[in-house]
Amino acid sequence: MNTSRRTALKTLGMASASLSLAGGSFLQAAHAQTLSPATVALSWLPNVEYAGLWIAADRGYFREEGLDMRFLSGGPNAPLAPVSVAAGRAEFGYATWLPFLDAVQKGNDFVALGATFPVSPVGILSLPSKPIRTARDINGSRLLVAGPNERAAIEATLKLNKLPVGYTPVPAGFSPDALLEKAGDGYVGYATNQVITFEKNGLVRDKDFFFTSLDSLGFKAAAALLFTTRKNLEQNRPRVVSFVRALMRGWQDNERDTLAGARLATEKYGRDLGLDLRQQTAQALAQNKLLRDPSAPNLPLMALSEKTVAGGMYATAAAAGRTNLPEPKRLFDFEIVREAARRK
Repeated sequence: MNTSRRTALKTLGMASASLSLAGGSFLQAAHAQTLSPATVALSWLPNVEYAGLWIAADRGYFREEGLDMRFLSGGPNAPLAPVSVAAGRAEFGYATWLPFLDAVQKGNDFVALGATFPVSPVGILSLPSKPIRTARDINGSRLLVAGPNERAAIEATLKLNKLPVGYTPVPAGFSPDALLEKAGDGYVGYATNQVITFEKNGLVRDKDFFFTSLDSLGFKAAAALLFTTRKNLEQNRPRVVSFVRALMRGWQDNERDTLAGARLATEKYGRDLGLDLRQQTAQALAQNKLLRDPSAPNLPLMALSEKTVAGGMYATAAAAGRTNLPEPKRLFDFEIVREAARRK
């Protein structure tokens, strides 16, 4: 997103306070006997990354399923979603693939229900003077990386392509401007963030800069993975299906009306963050390209195929040093999204 880390830290407290009352509190008194509180922990600040969630809440889809939704904001100064779910502060949570595995391997009995983005948005921005278009181009280059997750993704990509780790990581912030200043040969960023920053500043993709997605280089890691505890799933399966159904409806609406989610993020759910509507709209449009797995285009929104998980995602996990994993059917319930899609 386009909010600086400093701004995020200043506004997170206000955003968290306002969000704790969002998602149905207006009707709470009138529907106290019919609505059941449910909380979802976000993995980042409440921006347009959660457009489907905001639309489902704003248009009453959760209320129709009997749920009074509450949201726990994520961000640099907030507990990780797996921590909130494990502690019982949230019923559902969002996580990226490798941190989700780390939480499971620490003893948390989580089950993934689906993913907002079957295709990871992470990739490498580079300039025409030294384009990085293949995995082999990575070695010998200096890559600007913002944190350990980005570095782990690069090293896993090299291993997936049977290449040694032979690049130089250069610490960087969230702005890709350091690439323009030639502080590195490439910047590890996101199609939904730094690419938009460059384009907003007038740079033309594939002319003034390149973006090579790690997914295209074999790094398969679904993003915004939705999960809950196994206990909750086993004891409250119809309720979990109801939550997923409402969320799916929100993302379906987002595909038809992308501006709606951007407005809700800017003006309501993330209103204290100083979000820019143009940037949020551009991010929403970029996200829409990641909502469906090209290898399984007929699956419902948020659904993951067992083949995708057992193949590409488990290969990525192994390349990133996550071994001795449970069988995919133990980590994922592949039927929840399908049940939600079938329910009328």
